[in-house]
Amino acid sequence: MKIIVTLFVVLFAFYSHSQKVFSVDYASQADVKIFVVDYASQADLKVFKVDYSSQAGKNDGAWFFVDYASQSDKKIFFVDYASQADIKVFFVDYKSQCGWTRSSKKQLFY
Repeated sequence: MKIIVTLFVVLFAFYSHSQKVFSVDYASQADVKIFVVDYASQADLKVFKVDYSSQAGKNDGAWFFVDYASQSDKKIFFVDYASQADIKVFFVDYKSQCGWTRSSKKQLFY
């Protein structure tokens, strides 16, 4: 029974893609360039900022901002223009609202 539980935990950790992000200072340091849009309908991803890393989703838009780049799964840079961005996001007020609106960009966070 212990072997099955251990195997399940290992597989879950392997297949879960958490959303721990770190905001870098320069575009050249980033894995993904982000532009924040004014309306949810313009976004590729609706993002909710969670308070704890354990609440971060598996590529579902629940982001936890870490203090150090080494703790992150993705390094992001916020650009000034939509044309510079890899992805457009909109920050939502509730976790139930977060998620992908354009799943074609989903691979950027795997």
